[in-house]
Amino acid sequence: SAPVQADTLRDALVAAYQTNPTLSGARAGQRATDETVAIAKADGRPNATSDFGFQENFVRSANSFTAPLRQSTAGGSIDVPIYSGGAVKNAIRAARTRVEAGQLDLRATEASVFSNVVATYMDVIRDSAVVKLNRANVGVLAVNLEATSDRFEIGDLTRTDVAQSEARLAIAKSDLETARASLIRSKENYIALVGQVPGDLEPPPPLPNLPETPDQAVDLAMAHNPDLLAAKERSEAAEFDIKSARAGNKPRVSTYAQGRYVNFHGTLGGNIPGTTFIQEQSTAEVGIRATMPIYQGGRPAALIRQAQARSGQAYEQLIAVERNVIAQTRAAYSSWRASERVIQSSERAVAAASLSLEGVRAENSVGNRTILDILNAEQELLNAQVQLVTARRSSYVAGFSLLAAMGRAEAQDLGLEGGPLYDPDINYDRVDDSFYDYQSNPNPTPQATRTVDTKAQKAEIEPLPEMPTPR
Repeated sequence: SAPVQADTLRDALVAAYQTNPTLSGARAGQRATDETVAIAKADGRPNATSDFGFQENFVRSANSFTAPLRQSTAGGSIDVPIYSGGAVKNAIRAARTRVEAGQLDLRATEASVFSNVVATYMDVIRDSAVVKLNRANVGVLAVNLEATSDRFEIGDLTRTDVAQSEARLAIAKSDLETARASLIRSKENYIALVGQVPGDLEPPPPLPNLPETPDQAVDLAMAHNPDLLAAKERSEAAEFDIKSARAGNKPRVSTYAQGRYVNFHGTLGGNIPGTTFIQEQSTAEVGIRATMPIYQGGRPAALIRQAQARSGQAYEQLIAVERNVIAQTRAAYSSWRASERVIQSSERAVAAASLSLEGVRAENSVGNRTILDILNAEQELLNAQVQLVTARRSSYVAGFSLLAAMGRAEAQDLGLEGGPLYDPDINYDRVDDSFYDYQSNPNPTPQATRTVDTKAQKAEIEPLPEMPTPR
């Protein structure tokens, strides 16, 4: 069957949301983070163990007249922690906080993947347009060269005019090949991100809710940027780590119950006449145990200092993320606004260059302009057209990057259709209070789609005209 094609930006985003390996891998990583809460809770729950054994004594000491030949043992114990100095409580709080940070990281991964999809989607549109413009330019220059050669034959133009036309056509052909290579590269990048071959891509819809000022954009980013919010959660989790480390110097209290059964299988006592030994023994005990650390070689203090240092690192990382978010938001806003102005200027430039080329051709027909003037005017028009399509691409990508910086470029914000959206809370709620030792998931299978079966992309064009050879 032929590969599925995504022809709209929404199609591309939905396909990436469902099959992109970076995104599906981040979801799996978040599910692993969810389990840290259940692991932390396990330290505060009862611990039960049992043991069974059988022993055969082949060689006994010569003085051990009553030693048994064989014995079977069975035992069990239950330990219930009562007080751990706050270690378990704060470890659970830290784990939960890191789960929240991981969910925010997952949002950031979504925004990053979507930003890359939008960029490569616009790259394909831009490069397709550039290929068409360059192909049209080759056709125009081929006609110019043919006309110049004909006029040279009748003595109306010189060999220099023909050489200039030949040079411009050769350069245009090389530019066309460069544009085709860029289009192929963009298509392959599209397949790597979306997992599907790009079809005839439609223009993207307008971007919603773009801010009016950079300050407004920064305010929204400070409140909603997932990277910044995740850094805040990690800073809070580091504070819980300090409290958990301080429990190393505090007492611990637990209750316990344990029992043991031993059966000597009638071999206890040996062959001493007139003696009787009980061949089965049972013991059971319950109690409460309190331990108070006195000296541990400096380990608790080192763990506290380590947690404090990591908390300080988390604070500094929070400030670094905040700086980057502010810079990225302002830069994206500036790029978006600049690209909008470039679009307006480029549209006027294309209109003016078209009019200029028409005038130069008319003036050339009456001898007021040279062939070189026509070639220069054609090149100026091509440059303006390429600049226009490039500015449109840059404007849309910068606008989407601005939305991503403000925390407004995720699946829920974009209203993606094509199935239910991934909710990380579902897995977290499922495993949060899990306490059964033998409950696991099926072995995972890849969620992302492979692209090994897709064909190498091409940038098809009409056959290039042959250069006429002047006689």
